[in-house]
Amino acid sequence: MDSQIENKIDEIESYIDECKSSVFSSNKITVDREELISHLEDLRSITPKEIEQYKRLLKNKEAIIENATKQADAIIAEAKAKSNEMMSENQIMQQAYAKANEVVSIAQNDANKIVSEATEKANTIQMSAIGYTDALLKNVQDVLSASITTTTTRMKNYLGTMQNYLDTVNANRTELGKVLNAPDNTSSAQNPTDGTQAAQPADDTSTQAAGTDTDNK
Repeated sequence: MDSQIENKIDEIESYIDECKSSVFSSNKITVDREELISHLEDLRSITPKEIEQYKRLLKNKEAIIENATKQADAIIAEAKAKSNEMMSENQIMQQAYAKANEVVSIAQNDANKIVSEATEKANTIQMSAIGYTDALLKNVQDVLSASITTTTTRMKNYLGTMQNYLDTVNANRTELGKVLNAPDNTSSAQNPTDGTQAAQPADDTSTQAAGTDTDNK
């Protein structure tokens, strides 16, 4: 926006430039007094209006500056609030991370403890099962060993009895062999045969005699 005072001053300067120089000095000019006074009165009349306008502009400027300052203060306050909020959120996040890490650490320790206890119990149960199985196998081993011992003893007794029977049979056959191979026993064995054969005719004579007697009767 152009200033009326500045425009009027420009007009006065143009007027002075158009005035003729004095005959006696180049630094002096001849002016029309009434026209110059008219320019000055115009300048005087527009000056208060211009000043009021500048005052209004100044007030507006001050209002604008005040408004801008308020807005700047509001922006700064909002920025500080957001900064504090961000710092608070950052602290909250850090605390949350720390709490989460603590919870994870506790959970990990609990899990390790549970796994350790479970492993220990499993090992205990396994050792108990192995011990129980070994006890059962020992019982079976004892039964089998006792059965083998008993069977072996009975078999030895049975074999001893059978050996005694065999020895007795062998002894009896030996005695019989001695009897069969003795000379007297051979003669005795032949005489009864001869007597039987010799006696058979006698029997026949007796039979014939008996028959004769029967016929005579």
